[in-house]
Amino acid sequence: MGEVSWPTPEELNAIRKIVSEMSGRGVEEVQIAISPYRICPLGAHIDHQGGAVLAMTIDKGILLGFVPSGDTQVVLRSGQFKGEVRFRVDETQHPRHSVGKKGEILADDSSKLQEECNWGNYARGALYALTSRGNKITQGIIGYICGSEGLDSSGLSSSAAVGIAYLLALESANHLTVSLTENIEYDWYIENEYLGLRNGILDQSAILLSRQGCLTFMNCKTKEHKLVHPPKPPKTYKTESQKAYKILLAFSGLKQALTTNPGYNRRVAECQEAARIILNASGNNKMEPILSNVQPEDYEAHKSQLEPYLAKRAEHYFSENKRVIKGAEAWASGKLEDFGKLVSASGLSSISKYESGCEPLIQLYEILLRAPGVFGTRFSGAGFRGCCLAFVDADRADEAASFIREEYRKVQPKLASQINDKEVMICEAGDCARVI
Repeated sequence: MGEVSWPTPEELNAIRKIVSEMSGRGVEEVQIAISPYRICPLGAHIDHQGGAVLAMTIDKGILLGFVPSGDTQVVLRSGQFKGEVRFRVDETQHPRHSVGKKGEILADDSSKLQEECNWGNYARGALYALTSRGNKITQGIIGYICGSEGLDSSGLSSSAAVGIAYLLALESANHLTVSLTENIEYDWYIENEYLGLRNGILDQSAILLSRQGCLTFMNCKTKEHKLVHPPKPPKTYKTESQKAYKILLAFSGLKQALTTNPGYNRRVAECQEAARIILNASGNNKMEPILSNVQPEDYEAHKSQLEPYLAKRAEHYFSENKRVIKGAEAWASGKLEDFGKLVSASGLSSISKYESGCEPLIQLYEILLRAPGVFGTRFSGAGFRGCCLAFVDADRADEAASFIREEYRKVQPKLASQINDKEVMICEAGDCARVI
């Protein structure tokens, strides 16, 4: 897979210059937190149930240039949003949302919150996560944050990437040594405790643990993880090596925020309800109601007790878990066609069993299935907005991208016109989050 192409020296130098001007410090003092976006080829919608997932990062993401502020002040500017965020690290941070029993978001609607630059919530959340777990933060940062240009990051876990960037910057400025596992938990606190999402730990794990060209296999119940390496290039022609591939991202133009869409949290609650019914029926009612606590044989024995829509959620969970195991084997064997078929099957199950997605995303998925050179495709992210991902033969990536643009404009001219020529992006596999 060659060298990681992102970030470029030009991108890094531009950010160093901005932070240098903001802080009055030399460009050589500016550090940069690199936090890539992630894709999840397999393991759709089962991380919050303790299922197994396969994830990897791409060569696009969040860059946060920063210097320690020398006092308690945090000053932030953004390449994407207007205004300046200012707060102090000795201010107590309080969660912004709570979640009702039916999965609805109960926002803290104080006028002060509405007035503040909301894009700064992830930085405040990082401070909340670190301090509420006993870390001593005495020094703020002066920073400039931006995402990859021309890229709609919906469905690529951009929120987790932003949270991790702020965590890494605050830890670096305060000389904290924090393990990868702790940072996975801290970012989970930002999203779940501070912002009111009901996410698993997949996104954070992928961003922090990935290595270029590898898949990260994650058991979301035990938190165990391992890297799944592609086969080494063969010394003889008898061994199968992995075909050269690119990652295609095809954007729908839908941009609704996850916390305001009840669909995501509702599906989590439905999975828990299915688990509760089967655990009760099998005499395991004291266990936490998540589907990873349900034995496959108990599911088979008692699934008739589930309402049809709950049975579909459980069916998606158990079939997707099997696809993850098979997908890891296919990747390690270099069988990209087999891997791709599993990815597309995951996409179909997300639509028919988990019932995520909406008309534009489903149309996009169906176009990608027909595109030349595509091994496999599915929604990226929760499937209620955003994009689809695909693995495509490297030699046919441009041809596939043209086909997708043309076909999507036919079915969704209005949405396609809003994203202009950015409907499809060709990416490479990325590396892990780090500070340079």
